[in-house]
Amino acid sequence: MTSRAGKPDTRADIELRALLDADASTGFVMVSGAGSGKTTSIVKALDHLRKTRGPYLSRRAKKIACITYTEVAVGEIWGDVGNDPLFHVSTIHSFLWTALKPFQADIASWVGRRLDQKIADTQGRIAAFTNRTQEKTRVQAAADIERYHKQKLMIVSVDRFTYGVGSDYPKGILGHDDVIRLSTELIRSQSLIARVVGQKFPFIFVDESQDTAPDVVEALKAISEALGSKFCLGFIGDPMQKIYTAGAGAIEPLAGWKPIEKPENFRCPVAVLNVINNIRAGGDGLTQKGGKTELVGEERKPVQGTAKFLVVPKDDRSGRLAAVRQWLADRHADPLWLSDEPEADVKVLVIAHRMAASRLGFGGLYEAFHDKTSEGLKDGFDDGSHWSVQPFLKFLMPLVLANRAGDHFQVMNLLRRFAPSLQREYARANALPAILKELDERVRTLAEACSATSTVAAFEALRHLRDGRMFRLDDRLLTAMAEYDAAVPSTDSGDAAALQKLLHHPMKELWGYRTYIEEQSPFQTHQGVKGAEFSRVLTVLDDEEGRHNQFSYGKLFGITPPSDTDQTNLREGKETTFDRTRRLLYVCCSRAGNDLAVVFFADDPAAAHAAVAGLGLFPAEDVHNLATV
Repeated sequence: MTSRAGKPDTRADIELRALLDADASTGFVMVSGAGSGKTTSIVKALDHLRKTRGPYLSRRAKKIACITYTEVAVGEIWGDVGNDPLFHVSTIHSFLWTALKPFQADIASWVGRRLDQKIADTQGRIAAFTNRTQEKTRVQAAADIERYHKQKLMIVSVDRFTYGVGSDYPKGILGHDDVIRLSTELIRSQSLIARVVGQKFPFIFVDESQDTAPDVVEALKAISEALGSKFCLGFIGDPMQKIYTAGAGAIEPLAGWKPIEKPENFRCPVAVLNVINNIRAGGDGLTQKGGKTELVGEERKPVQGTAKFLVVPKDDRSGRLAAVRQWLADRHADPLWLSDEPEADVKVLVIAHRMAASRLGFGGLYEAFHDKTSEGLKDGFDDGSHWSVQPFLKFLMPLVLANRAGDHFQVMNLLRRFAPSLQREYARANALPAILKELDERVRTLAEACSATSTVAAFEALRHLRDGRMFRLDDRLLTAMAEYDAAVPSTDSGDAAALQKLLHHPMKELWGYRTYIEEQSPFQTHQGVKGAEFSRVLTVLDDEEGRHNQFSYGKLFGITPPSDTDQTNLREGKETTFDRTRRLLYVCCSRAGNDLAVVFFADDPAAAHAAVAGLGLFPAEDVHNLATV
């Protein structure tokens, strides 16, 4: 274990240890505020279980599961537990597949039902078509139905289903969406499966529980209900940091579960801690305590830090943002506010990826994925997880970069992992030297055609991957490619149109998109920054650039009047725009380890200044109108 396990205990750590030692315990919900050391509490609990239950569990081939939200967090926790095989640390997709893959017969039955549903859904779409529906769309829908029927005939010969990037049922491959859907359905509908999973993993901790899908939460609760005190389920998170609409938010405990609060904050200086407590007071009311400290001589003292709220006009966003950074550099005698270098540790947080997209050259691509599309498509594009962009981010671009750097080892690693032509079933029937020679030629061609300045359409890049058997493309992407017409860019909106627009966009926009997703720029979104920490945080509040009704800082500050829907939701106790915006502001402000600046683009700076100063979120003397800067 790392030094995290040996850090001083908080009250929450002591309560959690006592619960884990009680044989009658069945579960808990820990609310752990920003900067509270949530990961430390998880690692300390895992360390305690290893010491007290490890030998017993290992002898019986049982494991302790820790599910977290990102691969980065997985790696961090794995390092903390020393890669001990007693633990299974993974994302939710990986965990569910590990738990469910032994049930191959049930998975096969589920895939058959899934194809039946796809057939029924597509038939329903055909029935809803109007005379104005393009004949091409009708033909494609009919072809999809025929393809699904063929897949139903082919899956009976699948020996074993596996988990991959995209679904390919005839080859026995299930994608991310399928794994979540089949796992939660099977666990909730078949108590035997729930029991077997719980017996294999008698302790399951769920990190970032507020952003876990409700279906996953209910499936895990079904295991708890099936096994009772033989199983312990823990949800660790913070409802105030729920930023995805699909997340469960506050977890409702089952009977007998213990609620645990962890109100400490070890990240933020005094000025910032006061601000985030003021923001949180209008939410769940949890008051965080402590704050960041530093050693002065032989005494540990609180870091004071700074927190400013700056109001600017909407006339010239780029120019105003530059002026704000100059003002901060002058005000604090800190030139690092002007630097975009990683060493400066400055992060500019924007309300939507739109602002960063326009500055990094992928504005058109951003618009395509946000033009009246589903929340799932938007969220997947915004965090780089959507299946349509995975071929570029996970394979094509890393391949081009490795080839350019002359890193032949990495090139081969990528090809071995993703290229169908190198998979066992294909390579056995063909001469491997010839396959490798063809792949080498295709890699060089791809690298030349798809550079960071390339105007080649994304369709051509994907066609190269498909025809060269370099990457297994998702069925939905193949369908979109079959409908592609290079001469007629789509003017429609919606998810299907977004895919067509993706195929038309030049590769240089996708490279700009990658720069942002890989966090190689000073920009990051309010949503994407959760869990991170920076010395200097500049949070940009701009409702106009957000262009959606999920969030409104104008409404939160009392500048923009609430809508009828807002008032109805408020009366009915439903989530409101105010709730979502408050949470987002809390997440942004709580990232600051030393200095925080919030800049608000206002139609009427004087009125906005007066409104914000009167709210008391920031001290009135730290709210400034920079309209004349």
